[in-house]
Amino acid sequence: MTNVIRACSAVMLLLMPALAWAQTAPAQPASLPARQGAPPAKADGVEVPLEPKGFDYDPGGRRDPFVSLLRRGADASRSASGIRPAGLAGMEAAEVTLKGTLQGRDGYVAMLQGSDGRTYIVRVGDRLFDGTIRSITQNALVIVQPVNDPLSLEKQRDVRKTIRQNDEAK
Repeated sequence: MTNVIRACSAVMLLLMPALAWAQTAPAQPASLPARQGAPPAKADGVEVPLEPKGFDYDPGGRRDPFVSLLRRGADASRSASGIRPAGLAGMEAAEVTLKGTLQGRDGYVAMLQGSDGRTYIVRVGDRLFDGTIRSITQNALVIVQPVNDPLSLEKQRDVRKTIRQNDEAK
């Protein structure tokens, strides 16, 4: 037993200086291979390999595995871009409320209140972020939205907004 302890002590005495030197030695960066087709960058005459850029995914006609299957179609493409225009053109149908309609010479116009608290006057043919106003009646508005789901047989759907939504729900 004492021989084993002596052997372990001897090994520790031999390894101690090597461990102390490894901790004080400056870490040298691992050399990265240069990208093909791009010459390595030069800093003060010394070649420094280029660092790799972020990963670029090429789906090649396949479904992107990094996109959630729960949010398909127009919702997924909109959330990926993330940029919306200002005003009514940047609001979705779910974000506006019909506050009233007015009859003019050319038919009805509607007053919509947006999620920003502002009131907008709209006519048939005006565009929202996710649809176009199809028709305006005395107390309702119809917005047509394209459906980008490849499994759906319908390519458009109608969203109906009424002035008094509580009365219609009963």
